[in-house]
Amino acid sequence: MQVWPGERYPLGATYDGLGTNFAIFSEVAEKIELCLFDEWDVGTERRIELREVDAYVWHAYLPGLEPGQRYGYRVHGPYDPANGLRCNPHKLLIDPYAKAIDSDVRWDPAVYGYTHGDPERMNTTDSASFMPKSVVVNPYFDWGNDAPPRIPYHHSVIYEAHVRGLTMRLPGIPDELRGTYAGIASPPMIEHLTRLGVTAIELMPVHQFVDDHRLADLGLRNYWGYNTIGFFAPHHAYSALGHLGQQVQEFRGMVKALHAAGIEVILDVVYNHTAEGNHLGPTLSFKGVDNPSYYRLSESDRRHYVDYTGTGNSLNVRNPHSLQLIMDSLRYWVTEMHVDGFRFDLAATLAREFYEVDRLSTFFEVVQQDPVVGRVKLIAEPWDVGPGGYQVGNFPPQWTEWNGKYRDTVRDFWRGEPATLAEFASRISGSADLYQDDGRRPFHSINFVTCHDGFTLTDLVSYNDKHNEANGEENRDGESHNRSWNCGVEGDTDDLGVLALRARQRRNFLATLLLSQGVPMIVHGDELGRTQRGNNNAYCQDSELTWVDWDNVDHELLEFTRRLVTFRRQHQVFRRRRFFTGLPVRGRGVDEPLPDLAWYTPHGREMTGEDWGNDFGRSVALFVNGDGIRERGQYGQRHHDASFWLCFNAHDAPLDFTLPPAEFGQRWALVISTAEPDQDKGTTVEAGGALCVPDRSLVLLKRVV
Repeated sequence: MQVWPGERYPLGATYDGLGTNFAIFSEVAEKIELCLFDEWDVGTERRIELREVDAYVWHAYLPGLEPGQRYGYRVHGPYDPANGLRCNPHKLLIDPYAKAIDSDVRWDPAVYGYTHGDPERMNTTDSASFMPKSVVVNPYFDWGNDAPPRIPYHHSVIYEAHVRGLTMRLPGIPDELRGTYAGIASPPMIEHLTRLGVTAIELMPVHQFVDDHRLADLGLRNYWGYNTIGFFAPHHAYSALGHLGQQVQEFRGMVKALHAAGIEVILDVVYNHTAEGNHLGPTLSFKGVDNPSYYRLSESDRRHYVDYTGTGNSLNVRNPHSLQLIMDSLRYWVTEMHVDGFRFDLAATLAREFYEVDRLSTFFEVVQQDPVVGRVKLIAEPWDVGPGGYQVGNFPPQWTEWNGKYRDTVRDFWRGEPATLAEFASRISGSADLYQDDGRRPFHSINFVTCHDGFTLTDLVSYNDKHNEANGEENRDGESHNRSWNCGVEGDTDDLGVLALRARQRRNFLATLLLSQGVPMIVHGDELGRTQRGNNNAYCQDSELTWVDWDNVDHELLEFTRRLVTFRRQHQVFRRRRFFTGLPVRGRGVDEPLPDLAWYTPHGREMTGEDWGNDFGRSVALFVNGDGIRERGQYGQRHHDASFWLCFNAHDAPLDFTLPPAEFGQRWALVISTAEPDQDKGTTVEAGGALCVPDRSLVLLKRVV
């Protein structure tokens, strides 16, 4: 086989129509071998030494080598764990820049770089037969007229979903498409998403990931996928078409189909750690390529890894080559795979230059100036498990954030926790206390009540304790019995009153979420009544426990959710681009200007400072002034909206709410009642009149005169 010098960039395997260029970075290597494997004869391995080295990048060009070729690397160099060096040529390594990976790790002592029982001693057993292989991919794809939907944040409704769990039981598609990218792109799935009204699907990790050895021994899987080994490769197991690069084309086809339906694709990405774990973890890729460049090592003992993630290691974003890997990966997914944004798992880890979370760290500076990554949606999970890791409200202005304070406060309010009213008011009106001071807007708050991590919505209102026995840890894992997370309504499941109250609480959460300022995020299946039977940490459950049960859909809940999403889309006052001021604005059809927002007691008196602190604060009324919309359309036209009166009653008894005086409006019409969702919407109440709001319910009225 001919071998030409090739180029040091781009890194990875790059097919140009005539051959393939291979390039890999390693500052510690003394020799690197490219290993080629036939498609069917897994025992055949051809080794080619990479003799060209520029700026620590080892490279070669192989003319005639085409897509579908399986390959890996062997890195020769020092094995000296005490100094953080773990080169071991007996271990076949996945290309850190592999754009496709063909299979899973087969767990065996051979995939570990050290000898069992002696971490200081090199393991010389060859690992090739147990390792997945990197694959050369075809870079060409007919995107046609595909274009990013570019939906503004304040128009967005995000749907967090799992490729496999969402489609494994989806009716109307062939069995072979279930659990795949093609399943997400199928007409039944796209019809559901469009009828629901969501504007973006946020996919849980689709970067190639590894099933942990411990889970494999227990007969379980890393279902969620937060265990990445390939930052450029779509996970092979989600492909219906094949694993030798077909997964790349299938993923692109999914994106193209979703874009055609007006739906954005956001990826949940895990750049904070990899699947290689701590000093006792396997040697699969980065650890054997250049351990000290890719990982944060302990300054006191370089055998060990700094762990801000709870997974054994943390990626070394202080190193320019590690930072380059992240940025090259992000750009690849935008430019070559056409995704529309990213949600960064444990994003605080990426901000750690030294030990403290640094808001102006190199990573954020690089993202800020990047002409590709800096223009897509960037969503932070603004915490990690390290010291000072909870950083809600502290990310740079370009970033939106999962608002964990929104989740906790809304849960506390609806479960009747005292002294939550003031923070509840702040959260549903856009969390100005978190975002206003640094140039951000209400839509920088990604609001959610449930996410993949924790109870489903149905389980949240049905269980007071977790039931994670199936995870094999004697129910010790997952969030414990905790007041901020506990909204269960205890009682006999055959008790119609208990069932009705649970259903009402689900509607309360959904209505609050979709009537709040900020960007709402719904978790797949919550709109259908999905249950995990009380398991609040189902990360290892790839089974009917976690798959959406499309045969047992709560159609009433689904229709209620659709109505809410449609209502939000129709009324800009619930998706403002600017924060409320509380100041009067000139309206239409009123003699005196009214505030853009005002809070009232159930008795119709405007809230005072003392009222916010009173323990009665489990009920409140909110006036939202549609005339306070000061937005302008694309062509300068001024928008106006209706005005609304919202009544929140988290008490366990009905309350009479007094409506505002005539200057706010002569008559108000019922739009939404979470207690009686099918109630006649022709119900109207006169100015100053009383409206009985049932216990634990929300009522929304619209000014009609």
